Amino acid sequence: MNDTERALRVQLAGTYRIFAMLGWTELIYNHITLRVPGPGTQFLINPFGLHYSEITASNLLKIDLDGNLVDASAHRFNPAGFVVHAAIHRAVADAHCVMHTHTTAGLAVACCEQGLENTNFYSAQIDGMVAYHDFEGITVRDDEGPRLVANLGTRRLMILRNHGLLAAGSTIAQTFARLWTLNRACEIQLATAALGRARAIAPDVTARCSRDALQFDPAHGAGQDVLDALLRQVDKIDPSYKE
Repeated sequence: MNDTERALRVQLAGTYRIFAMLGWTELIYNHITLRVPGPGTQFLINPFGLHYSEITASNLLKIDLDGNLVDASAHRFNPAGFVVHAAIHRAVADAHCVMHTHTTAGLAVACCEQGLENTNFYSAQIDGMVAYHDFEGITVRDDEGPRLVANLGTRRLMILRNHGLLAAGSTIAQTFARLWTLNRACEIQLATAALGRARAIAPDVTARCSRDALQFDPAHGAGQDVLDALLRQVDKIDPSYKE
């Protein structure tokens, strides 16, 4: 393991702990994957059976696009995570990181016929950035991958209908910033629904908001400051993710 991979493992393991801290966990399910630099396409994924709060830099699994473990491990990975993530890592050149969640708010919006509404501060920042993929059951069949990638297209956020949320990006920080914004938009939409009909934002305003929102742009840090701040919070709780 070279220094670059070691640093990426530490950041990815720390991100799993961030998800645990935020309550973005689903028992031992869901995934965050990260490409490892080098020849071929290999990526890191969480060991199946461990809670996000148990993920460390050393117990992350490295697998290839065919689902083979690159390095020996006593752990296994969840095939449902492999199908979705491998399809995106295989087909989308800039998708170095892929995150998938089943948060209550995200799943609730994914179950709504209208999907995400342009009705709040956060949804206005991702106007035109969200794709949709219809539910096909548990994602264990390889043939679903190409359809999911086709539906993703050039967008890097996706609502998996009746299922949850997905984000892709060139870095962990950028992917997290995208997913956090989408999930926050879903939280506000869910809370607003309890009060009655939401007030829509004019399309020209949401378009302008998305242009003005620079938190996903690498030239403006792409969320790295936010990720670093959250990692410092994780360090205060339990820095063992670095092991």
